[in-house]
Amino acid sequence: MPLPGRVHRAFSVTLDGPLSVLRGKIRRFAVLGGKSEISHYFPCMAHSKDWTHEIIGCAIEVHRELGAGLLESSYEMALCHELSTAGIQCERQVPMPLVYKGERLECGYRTDLIVENSLIVEIKAVERLLPIHEAQLISYLRLSGMNTGLLINFNVLQLRDGLKRLVV
Repeated sequence: MPLPGRVHRAFSVTLDGPLSVLRGKIRRFAVLGGKSEISHYFPCMAHSKDWTHEIIGCAIEVHRELGAGLLESSYEMALCHELSTAGIQCERQVPMPLVYKGERLECGYRTDLIVENSLIVEIKAVERLLPIHEAQLISYLRLSGMNTGLLINFNVLQLRDGLKRLVV
């Protein structure tokens, strides 16, 4: 049995705490993609929008225009511009504080993009994505309280080879 609160697949969900009774049902929803099932257990999630599709579309447009080989900051600015042009709210370099024993510590963590206050986008321009990149995104998701993140590596020939969606 998988450990609670861990990412088991790029699209699966697990829960901790009082909602852990529903863990199997949520995992089944995530694997099968059953929209009505999640709405039944969590009505608030029936109306929440997943911006993943729109963000990936904008990222593809940026990759077509700029190609591979630039710095992360270039792709970050271009993607934020593309999202804004599409009418999607986007914040760049958002500070991510760490709460340690009730104290809020500013450790210098910054997310690349937060889209519509609901999704974190971490941008990379590396030869290949490594487990440490996933761990970084998972840490940002936990610190922010958000549950969905996109890891986008622009240093690939086809962008689909550099995409990873994580749900914690």
